[in-house]
Amino acid sequence: MIKRLSKSIREYKLPTILTPIFAALEVVMEVLIPMLMGKLIDNGINKSDTAYVVKIGLFLIVLCALSLFFGVACGITAAKASSGFAKNLRHDMFHNIQSFSFANIDRFSTSGLVTRLTTDVTNLQNSYQMIIRIAVRSPSMLLFSLGMALSINAKISMVFVCVIPFLALALGFIVSKAHPIFKRVFKTYDKLNNVVNENLHGIRVVKSFVREDEEDKKFKTVSGKIYDDTKKAEGILAFNSPIMQFSTYLCMILIAWFGANLIISTNETGMTTGDLFSLLTYTMQILMNLMMLSMIFVMLTMSRAAGERVCEVLNEQSSLHNPENPVTVVSDGSIEFRNVGFSYSAKEDNLCLKDVNIRIESGETVGIIGSTGSSKTSLVQLIPRLYDVTTGSLTVGGVDVREYDLNCLRKEVAMVLQKNVLFSGTIKDNLRWGKEDATDEEMIAACKSSQAHSFISEMPDGYDTYIEQGGTNVSGGQKQRICIARSLLQRPKILILDDSTSAVDTKTDAMIRKAFSEYIPETTKIIIAQRISSIEGADKIIVLDDGNVAGFGTHDELLRTNEIYRDVYFSQMKGGNENE
Repeated sequence: MIKRLSKSIREYKLPTILTPIFAALEVVMEVLIPMLMGKLIDNGINKSDTAYVVKIGLFLIVLCALSLFFGVACGITAAKASSGFAKNLRHDMFHNIQSFSFANIDRFSTSGLVTRLTTDVTNLQNSYQMIIRIAVRSPSMLLFSLGMALSINAKISMVFVCVIPFLALALGFIVSKAHPIFKRVFKTYDKLNNVVNENLHGIRVVKSFVREDEEDKKFKTVSGKIYDDTKKAEGILAFNSPIMQFSTYLCMILIAWFGANLIISTNETGMTTGDLFSLLTYTMQILMNLMMLSMIFVMLTMSRAAGERVCEVLNEQSSLHNPENPVTVVSDGSIEFRNVGFSYSAKEDNLCLKDVNIRIESGETVGIIGSTGSSKTSLVQLIPRLYDVTTGSLTVGGVDVREYDLNCLRKEVAMVLQKNVLFSGTIKDNLRWGKEDATDEEMIAACKSSQAHSFISEMPDGYDTYIEQGGTNVSGGQKQRICIARSLLQRPKILILDDSTSAVDTKTDAMIRKAFSEYIPETTKIIIAQRISSIEGADKIIVLDDGNVAGFGTHDELLRTNEIYRDVYFSQMKGGNENE
């Protein structure tokens, strides 16, 4: 885990290296100060030597100034290194997520990925800053102070040897008990984010069904679990402070007792007042830095779970890869399924598509119809290689899709998905997803073909109208038509519409299909639809039933030969007559 996370340091290696150096120099300055203070008491104040007091006093001022300088420099470089590390970590995670196939994305929840990119990275950033600063400063201070204490009086300094093992055992117990709880808390945070995300996305549905109270209860339940676990974990960690304080005060009392007795019994020959002062100061430094070390262990306990979750994303490898020498040109829009079987679990015994054999010529319009769950979307997602076939082969332009460069293949296969997505920005910004350098004339032409130009023109800012996140300020039908225009701008070899005109009326639907033959005549068009009226004019129609191709032919052929298609057609025609 540490090796993987350390790859995100990159250009911030210099501040990472400088931070412990500045921390060590700050420690040296601070360790020298008690020693000089002891000499100031013994040789200056006790002997009334004003010149010596001034000399040592000036030297102490210089050491304090240097300590302050190194401390500030250490803080600046630590902040730069940790912030840069967090920035790179977020970038690396997000970059890796962009390479995920749909199969990889299915392994993680949206809320889980958001938590990893935010809360988990913040915890790692804080830990990293502590590691390169406090984790160097505290052990250094501990060792140097212990060395100085031993040089003053080795016997009295043995007090530390008795206390440190007790502290180590107590800290080990606290960490072992708290870590599993924090691990559970982070997973619950995923659930909390999921509840919030789901509620905000579906707020209109929540209000329509008057489910505010139920959603509130759901949120309180998850939030309550986080509260209970956090309270339990923090309760365990809370023992750290009293244990440290007890040890600190115990050491100070013992050293003061033994030191004072030694001074009185030896008349300051075994130990001087200045030595006792220095020893007490080093005691504070030793135990305070032991406390800081315990805080580091606490932070690392919290961050260990975060690091494991972040590494899950960083180590996830896309299930789709480019071949060694990929094909970079898609010659035409012909498609052929040869004995294709597909399973989301990649297991041949759980196929949702079975033995699919279909040939689609370039430029044809093909409709797909079938009941819910018949794997219509699964079928078309194999064409741009959003998933790989489990068995058999799928060719586009006469070449197996697994032999293409992924980017080149997907640029030639445009999909208007079942769940239409618009991004925050202007309508022009959204349209240019299809073609980055599209001119105003090209965008208008594409929008006219998708029947979007009329309503866009009526908007106050026209094509510069700002679209809110998720397209919440446009209707479902308007969103669909903008998404279709975006795909048309791409001028692909293959255009796939996954039930993408469900929110528009039949007249507009017919006008969109008619415009396709004029705007992209050579493009292969695949239309998934629930309404037979949307596909009856297609060159071929595929009827899917439970992952099997139950029929393949023209509208007239299927009416004569396919019972499923015939039943759907007459049921819809009957519904249409009743409406009329």
